[in-house]
Amino acid sequence: MENMEVIMGIIMNAGDAKSSAVEAIQAAKNGEFEKAEELLQHASSALVGAHRSQTSLLTKAAQGDKVEITIYMVHAQDHLMTTIAFNDLAKELVDLYKKLA
Repeated sequence: MENMEVIMGIIMNAGDAKSSAVEAIQAAKNGEFEKAEELLQHASSALVGAHRSQTSLLTKAAQGDKVEITIYMVHAQDHLMTTIAFNDLAKELVDLYKKLA
């Protein structure tokens, strides 16, 4: 469980990113495009934080340190990857709402 702080960093940042992406879609749906762009920027920043946490684990493993795979780590990875996909979709939806407006 020594990696729990890093794992929680991935989960929390990914959750923050997804929440911001959802809010961006809602803002765009309401015609609030500047707010939507700000929220997408926040989502991207949160994803950078999640990636930094992930990279620290990958670096540790690459240096030959044993990194125990736990259900928490699997959950963190799943959460991060689905959030990345959702964030990409959110960007497309915001663009689509802009074109429809």
